[in-house]
Amino acid sequence: MASSTVFTSLNLFKSKKSTKLNPSTRFSHSRQQLSSNSVKCCSTTTTATTEEETTRRVTVKNGNDSLDICRVLNGMWQTSGGWGRIDRDDAVEAMLRYADAGLSTFDMADHYGPAEDLYGIFINRVRRERPPEYLDKLRGLTKWVPPPVKMTSSYVRGSIDVSRKRMDVPCLDMLQFHWWDYSNPGYIDALKHLTDLKEEGKIKTVALTNFDTERLQIILENGIPVVSNQVQHSIVDMRPQQKMAELCQLTGVKLITYGTVMGGLLSEKFLDTNLAIPFAGPPLNTPSLQKYKRMVDAWGGWSLFQTLLQTLKKVASKHGVSIPTVAVKYILDQPAVAGSMIGVRLGLSEHIQDSYAIFSLVLDEEDVNSIQEVSKRGKDLLKVIGDCGDEYRRS
Repeated sequence: MASSTVFTSLNLFKSKKSTKLNPSTRFSHSRQQLSSNSVKCCSTTTTATTEEETTRRVTVKNGNDSLDICRVLNGMWQTSGGWGRIDRDDAVEAMLRYADAGLSTFDMADHYGPAEDLYGIFINRVRRERPPEYLDKLRGLTKWVPPPVKMTSSYVRGSIDVSRKRMDVPCLDMLQFHWWDYSNPGYIDALKHLTDLKEEGKIKTVALTNFDTERLQIILENGIPVVSNQVQHSIVDMRPQQKMAELCQLTGVKLITYGTVMGGLLSEKFLDTNLAIPFAGPPLNTPSLQKYKRMVDAWGGWSLFQTLLQTLKKVASKHGVSIPTVAVKYILDQPAVAGSMIGVRLGLSEHIQDSYAIFSLVLDEEDVNSIQEVSKRGKDLLKVIGDCGDEYRRS
């Protein structure tokens, strides 16, 4: 794409409230960022980089800030209740099994029940029971979702200190920031204070979650060095590829995706089922299944979703993998996507084998075309819901 075309498109994302940069300076800076911030596969502290490791890990970067993560992240929303009772000891043992398998990046939040506390217990087990180089590959990503109060330095600092204490780490690997109300510009203040804490060594990388394209540009224009934005993204929900991915490719900010297997809806369990008939199909008995069933309804309904599952099953059978494995790999192959989340029900069920199979799966042109054909038959969720994160801000 010619630079003039990119800049013209970028203007579509602008806000009248943004801190404007000189256009030529801004574009030049963005082009430099695109080169320097691109995701790069890397080793951590080992002396050799294996092909397997470069497939599994990537680095998200902005300027001098960088963090290498596993491309398949263990999502810990499921520890917050609603998925079954979590036993602390069983959960920590499960975390060790995931990490032992190389699935060593855990994503949590301040409001995910005991998630941060479990990570603190887990990392202390690692310190005691695993070699030092094992610790080097662990990543604990958390989120901060503050109420709409004044974002003072002391308030932000105190909130981050709580997460540092719960996770038992001197420095958070990544702090992903969420903001509920864009009409309140306090999110810029909060992010500036988070950047100060990064400079003090209390946060390694600053990131976002559920921000839309317009606000992401405003944040970047205010000099906040965010490395990623965590957004909902699946074969059903392709909104991030319509606006967000273009800005991300221009600036180097990467996407970390959740909802990629739609709480388990994108699986063999729901293939050839009819939820319109009471008790005829698996129950929608978790918050994530209920949430993503609503997304299916908005996209095109259960009949079209069955067509998608049948298509995915055909691709999965061809490669000897599962439907969720295909669903995640498809999104990992999308522009600007650094990693995808798979929720873990620690101590209750595991999907380590399916997750690990993602790294070796290669979708060919026939696979991609067949998936795209069904995906595009659904409604344009950007028009139905809005941009990334708007589902959390609708009145």
